[in-house]
Amino acid sequence: MSASASQIVISGVNKVFKSSDREVVALKDINLTIPDGQFVCLLGPSGCGKSTLLNAIAGFALPSTGSIVTNGKTVTEPGPDRGMVFQEYALFPWMTVEENVAFGLEIKGVGKQAIQERVSQLLEKLGLIDFRSRFPKDLSGGMRQRVAIARVLALDSPIMLMDEPFGALDALTRRNLQDELLRIWDEFKKTIVFVTHSIEEAIYLADRIVVMTYRPGTIKRDITVTLPRLRDPADPEFNALKRELGQLVMEEQQRHHHDEMRAAAVD
Repeated sequence: MSASASQIVISGVNKVFKSSDREVVALKDINLTIPDGQFVCLLGPSGCGKSTLLNAIAGFALPSTGSIVTNGKTVTEPGPDRGMVFQEYALFPWMTVEENVAFGLEIKGVGKQAIQERVSQLLEKLGLIDFRSRFPKDLSGGMRQRVAIARVLALDSPIMLMDEPFGALDALTRRNLQDELLRIWDEFKKTIVFVTHSIEEAIYLADRIVVMTYRPGTIKRDITVTLPRLRDPADPEFNALKRELGQLVMEEQQRHHHDEMRAAAVD
């Protein structure tokens, strides 16, 4: 696929974290091209560099070497074309739901009436209109995450970056928000890069699953998911893919365990 047809192009990315006594290679030779409108899940065990790669795309932690290009421009810092949704919601506790969603638009200097219209539209779509005057402390975890998603949508960033956004939620709320996210993705035509350690969540959501190795983080497998939506976790094809991905992730978890055992023996 040509770069012009791709919204995110990651080329030869390496990321090394240095301290006074050692270096940790978090990412090694990552090459990944994501077309406009694709839903990609980054999957792998803890320590495989999923969040590091997402932060690099966001512009929060630049690669040590290599390049990341979004919408034809090299990433050197955070930008308005990339909206980030975190696991811990990152809402301003002193602001109401409405004020949190409006905040980014106010910073951009959008007119008051346009902000009001945009925010009301999003609160309606996400089932938040009756909670517009509430503060985050008065909301459930699922509702807070809806607010965080609405805040990103308000800025109309073509790329949404999501770092385990449903990881802290109970199973029922998580499934409801997964369905909500798929509806948003379909309606707003966003490109989504979604970090998860849940194999079932990755299969349920993604067009494509990128499995990463334990440190140094490299791409172990890049799998296109062809199952029709909405997907049924009880479907035999769903479970066949779940077993395949489970084996891939387990190999990396075992490698992690062996490395820890070796390190303990040396100490």
